[in-house]
Amino acid sequence: MKRYTYILSIVAALLLLSSCANHPDVPTSSIKAKCLPAIFPDYCNVTVPCNIAPLNFMLSDDEYDECVARFTIPDGQQQTYGCGVKVQIPKEEWHAMLDASKGKSIKVEVWGQKEGEWLSFTPFEIFVADQPIDEYLSYRLIEPSYVAWNFMEIAQRDITSFEETQIFNNEITCNDRAKGQCINCHSYQNYKTDNMLFHVRQANSGTILVNDGKVSKINLKRDYTISAGVYPAWHPTAKLIAFSTNQTRQAFHTANTNKIEVFDLASDMILYDVETDSVSVVSADSTLLEVYPTWSPDGKYLYYCKSAPLPEELHDKDKDTEINEYYQKIQYNLYRRPFDVASHNFGEEELVYDAASQDKSATLPRISPDGHYLLFALGQYGCFHIRHSDADIVCMPLDNQVPSDIDLTGLNSEGFADSYPTWSSNGHWIMVSSRRGDGNFSRVYISYFKNGKAEKAFMLPQEDPEQNTFRLKCYNRPEFMVEPVRISVNEFSKVSQ
Repeated sequence: MKRYTYILSIVAALLLLSSCANHPDVPTSSIKAKCLPAIFPDYCNVTVPCNIAPLNFMLSDDEYDECVARFTIPDGQQQTYGCGVKVQIPKEEWHAMLDASKGKSIKVEVWGQKEGEWLSFTPFEIFVADQPIDEYLSYRLIEPSYVAWNFMEIAQRDITSFEETQIFNNEITCNDRAKGQCINCHSYQNYKTDNMLFHVRQANSGTILVNDGKVSKINLKRDYTISAGVYPAWHPTAKLIAFSTNQTRQAFHTANTNKIEVFDLASDMILYDVETDSVSVVSADSTLLEVYPTWSPDGKYLYYCKSAPLPEELHDKDKDTEINEYYQKIQYNLYRRPFDVASHNFGEEELVYDAASQDKSATLPRISPDGHYLLFALGQYGCFHIRHSDADIVCMPLDNQVPSDIDLTGLNSEGFADSYPTWSSNGHWIMVSSRRGDGNFSRVYISYFKNGKAEKAFMLPQEDPEQNTFRLKCYNRPEFMVEPVRISVNEFSKVSQ
């Protein structure tokens, strides 16, 4: 019923759009509002890629009846748009404006009609960076609460347009409705899709692996590991994948704004050799937790998160302990180990970022493609910051070739969870999953990064600006790709049964 209602809403929006003038006239008279327009999404004074999809928006105040926006490119050419309270720009016209504005900006003037009277708002600019963004991204779409879920999918989106297609869904091969099926942790080698994976849990469980374009299902569980592989990281040059292995638990709060807590009873790290189908242990210490591996771009270091030693009550991996008493005390630091790709040997670990000494916990490290910066999520405790309203993204330099003074003010929200940071392949764009706005739904935000500064983040544009209010799903684990996944849902289903 939800999907049916959503389709009807889209059809209604298209019918309304077809009934509007393509390029409405600017009001002949208006009253100056002396403020920026309250638009959704907020695209006022943002910096965008030179190949992004149209930044469609709407007046978010319900009191307005109509909206007209005028766009002026650097050479002085102008165009107007507006249909009801929405501004929706044809893709071809938008990309022409972007091409004419690279390295400069587009001026946007907005008028809104309320009770028969037009107001003119303070103009704003959309700055157009010379640098493009990767053309594709993928994400899991899931309800905001894990108490119960039904339909789930991993989808991919063309960022230059609004085309979204499925990579996989949890209905096509689930023959045990009582048991259900979860799909998660899609991952790619070097932003490409010929080598990729995702997990299938519960019914027909296993890891769906694509190796040089060929699909198979593998079982990563071994007698000497606590679980199959969970959080993955492809080596940038070799057919190797680092995983954490986890015994994960959830708790559901009744009087806490964070609502859900996700934590580990136990977690280690393993290395999977794709060519030999072999699993080796990177680290396995029952007195601590190790999670979220990621490689440096040159493949010479494996970064990861590690907790301080756990209380003795939590050392027994086979015992489901009263971790509820301790989860707020578990904090993670960032470490790395040198790696020799020829021998597959790891060196001694070294501390990269001491979060616990600041009474904080660091998770989800990601290294910039040039190797100069380290991104990660930072919260008060634990390893699942997308559920923690205090979580922000932190960036630190890894060498002295870049500025030490880094400013992520434009990227982070205030009072909402920001997590799952990732770099574009050229290192100029940072993408995060954020619960800003309503605190419930995680959505995709993108920020331009240059010389240690992140510009104001903007929401992934949609054809209908109301799309993220109609779609009651969270965007989970957004990942950049330089190409789409070309394997069909049906092809994946043949090996996942």
